[in-house]
Amino acid sequence: MARIELDLAHAYRPNPAEDSDYALLPLNMTFEDGGAYALLGPSGCGKTTMLNIMSGLLVPSHGKVLFDGQDVTSHSPQERNIAQVFQFPVIYDTMTVAENLAFPLRNRKVSHEQIQKRVGEIAEMLDMSGQLNLRAAGLSADAKQKISLGRGLVRPDVSAVLFDEPLTVIDPHLKWQLRRKLKQIHHELKLTLIYVTHDQVEALTFADQVVVMTRGRAVQVGPADALFERPQHTFVGHFIGSPGMNFLPAEVVQSSLSVAGQALVMPDTLHLPTGPLQLGIRPEYVGVNPQATLGAVPARVSKLQDIGTHLMLTAHVDGHTVKARLSPDVADLQEGATVWLQLLSSHTCFYKNEELVP
Repeated sequence: MARIELDLAHAYRPNPAEDSDYALLPLNMTFEDGGAYALLGPSGCGKTTMLNIMSGLLVPSHGKVLFDGQDVTSHSPQERNIAQVFQFPVIYDTMTVAENLAFPLRNRKVSHEQIQKRVGEIAEMLDMSGQLNLRAAGLSADAKQKISLGRGLVRPDVSAVLFDEPLTVIDPHLKWQLRRKLKQIHHELKLTLIYVTHDQVEALTFADQVVVMTRGRAVQVGPADALFERPQHTFVGHFIGSPGMNFLPAEVVQSSLSVAGQALVMPDTLHLPTGPLQLGIRPEYVGVNPQATLGAVPARVSKLQDIGTHLMLTAHVDGHTVKARLSPDVADLQEGATVWLQLLSSHTCFYKNEELVP
């Protein structure tokens, strides 16, 4: 395993002059030895570019890549000792499951006894022990991708295993099982695993640390609870959560706080810079009162959705949409009614220029 350090930027076109010219804006990032990381963000945000730079499939246009302090920027994937699992299965259909899993070890002249032991261990982890003698050609797409995952994990001496959206072809019913299985494998093998996905559930289930990316930037790195409770950037608040964080315009003038045009008493514990801001609050933390309440903002209910485990209320405050997650037994709420929303609490965040105000 390896500690991977990136100090680089990348542009596919020569002489980049603006941020939009870069696939990856300048970044300085460290992936610790034995960690489980996810690169999370929408299509085109730079996730796969970063992964391919780490693997050696792509040389950064600016900067360097270090493995355990050694500059490997110009090294090939073989020289870096990287295993990479792609979006679609990369296996040999004419080989059996066992032969596919053994192939990376045979190429490295590992002894027959060690190969058998290691293949058996990986097959058991992937619940494929009963399929070892079957030819890959006759297996389902799910099973083939599990073989591909196994080929990436079978070498115990790899610097890191890189996954590029490996569950795309997996049946939705099996995705949850495989995510849990990868988590279990990480705990057992202590490999450095880096996983690219646009699915927040995959990222938060699999990784100990999630790198949230947008427009070529890594805007926050942290565990799931930090991304949910204290998004460092408005994009993180919007992207993490279902639905994402509510945002409302706010302004501080002479220690007075105005939210969506409504003056509120600012608690003594709240210290904010003067000028325009954005208030951010998760639907889970919005308080809803049917009667006027001190410190609350009036809103008109536009929709009530029964999700089963909870009610999702959609309301409008001065032309801005706010969603609130409510207990299913809440009564006396009707579409078109006026409610009062409590927006200030220990869970409320404030942003200036899209960045979290400390």
